[in-house]
Amino acid sequence: MSDKLAGKHNPWLLPEAVEELLPPAAAALEQLRRRTIDTCECWGYALIMPPTVEYLESLLSGVAHDLDLHTFKLTDQLSGRMMGVRADITPQAARIDAHQLRREGPVRLCYAGTVLRTRPEAPEGSRNPLQMGAELYGHSGIESDVEIIGLMIHVLQAAGLSELHLDLGHVGIFRGLAQAANLTDQAEAELWDALQRKATADIADLLDQHQVAEPHRTQLAALASLNGGIEVLNEAQKIFSQATAPVHSALAALNDIAKALQTAQPDQVFHVDLGELRGYHYHTGVVFAAYTPGLSQELARGGRYDDIGAVFGRARPATGFSTDLKALQRATALSGRQPMGQQAAAIVAPWSSDERLLAEVNALRAAGEAVIWLLPGHAGVDAAAELGADRQLQSDENGQWRVMPL
Repeated sequence: MSDKLAGKHNPWLLPEAVEELLPPAAAALEQLRRRTIDTCECWGYALIMPPTVEYLESLLSGVAHDLDLHTFKLTDQLSGRMMGVRADITPQAARIDAHQLRREGPVRLCYAGTVLRTRPEAPEGSRNPLQMGAELYGHSGIESDVEIIGLMIHVLQAAGLSELHLDLGHVGIFRGLAQAANLTDQAEAELWDALQRKATADIADLLDQHQVAEPHRTQLAALASLNGGIEVLNEAQKIFSQATAPVHSALAALNDIAKALQTAQPDQVFHVDLGELRGYHYHTGVVFAAYTPGLSQELARGGRYDDIGAVFGRARPATGFSTDLKALQRATALSGRQPMGQQAAAIVAPWSSDERLLAEVNALRAAGEAVIWLLPGHAGVDAAAELGADRQLQSDENGQWRVMPL
């Protein structure tokens, strides 16, 4: 009998790809969440806490249409309307900016919360990740893209991941080339899929099938091989010299962003991939992702998605990134680094009504120490070790309570 069938009626069995965290991992994750949010707040990003459920029309509006299959749906017992459990906090942040805050200038928001998905986004992935991210609304220039990428780097460094490399791309290049070649929506979608797989033979077949003429054929085919260091952009400028103005504009923007990042982040490794079109259906400009050596899965990703608030009655330029803090915690462990901010070992104290002992326990707790009472019947070194303690409160010959090693 399979493990799934054997555990079918086990009341303690969690759903597939749904996880829980136990001590001390849960405390370490909470400290990681606090550390990353503190980093965002130091950059001027204000924390928001959107609800776990919303009406479907809010959750699945605008950029969120792709989330439909990932969203758990339920009926609101109060109104009878359909609701959804959030699978991504990004659309909620956009609603807050467009409808709740309604500011004219740039708005910087950050968030961290559990999302729930009907299926994991990647093999061995979680269906209940702890999503953390930041969004910058109201500015359409490359400066805001450079800022949000820089913040993403600092957030990952705050998680203990110092060895990073960043992938950069721009969906406007492919979109402009596809429009110039007069590709149908179906042809564009098929070519997009082949580019994500770097399937050069399939790309050539599709260009033949849809009778794409020169120079569009050469330009579209080149996207699969235009990846490498920042110098790839120089090669791209030559290949796309006859391209349309939107392609030139997107390429120039990506070049400016890459140069600005090299100046602002001189120790980071940047990689350009013009065939990488993650989030193509809702991103409108630069796209980016962060990786660390030894792990194929991205640590964080993001990009520009202008006019995000249009469905809420207020179109706004926007750029942002998100990450799964649980995945960051695992990546930190795999990189050989100790989790940052682990809770210090506790102090145990014998159960007593001694006023001096009570005063000492309160003073230690006020100073940030964890003090745990040894309840009657559960005293001893073994009990203290089980509680994660390495010290104890003992009374000296004068009746004073002092912290002593176990």
